[in-house]
Amino acid sequence: MMAAIARRIVAGVLILAWGLGLPGAARAADGLVHAANFQADARTAAKRRVPILVVFTTPHCPYCERVKHDYLIPMHKDPAYRNRVIIREVTIGASDPLTGFDGASTTEGAFAAAHKVFMVPTIQVFDGQGNNVGDAIVGLLNPDYYFGYLEGAIDAGVNKVRGK
Repeated sequence: MMAAIARRIVAGVLILAWGLGLPGAARAADGLVHAANFQADARTAAKRRVPILVVFTTPHCPYCERVKHDYLIPMHKDPAYRNRVIIREVTIGASDPLTGFDGASTTEGAFAAAHKVFMVPTIQVFDGQGNNVGDAIVGLLNPDYYFGYLEGAIDAGVNKVRGK
């Protein structure tokens, strides 16, 4: 009995060590979904009756990484949030192609500029038509209250989308 438990513990540690050693691309599945097609996301959001939260980031931004890893990735992985919000990431200044809410082709950088996002991290919550549903959350602000800011923004989006 003890040997079986010990084997399971060793197997778990080996699996964890293997997972931590994966290159960044392989671990990307544990991160946020990068925006590619907001029109398709809007259709999904309409079916679920949820808003779309967009985090605008830049590479090598420690505050962006903290917001993603401490708050948004755990929300993205939590099944309870599936019925509350769709989370997407947009890199400002990037030339990666993106389909806007209106179906027009654009880039991540142009999408960020069109929404007047120049500081990172910035969080904006949109309805399915691409309208902001509240004030943007710019910067990390106070980490002690940041989760509350995110919850408030998501709640405002849910209320608008569901007509409450």
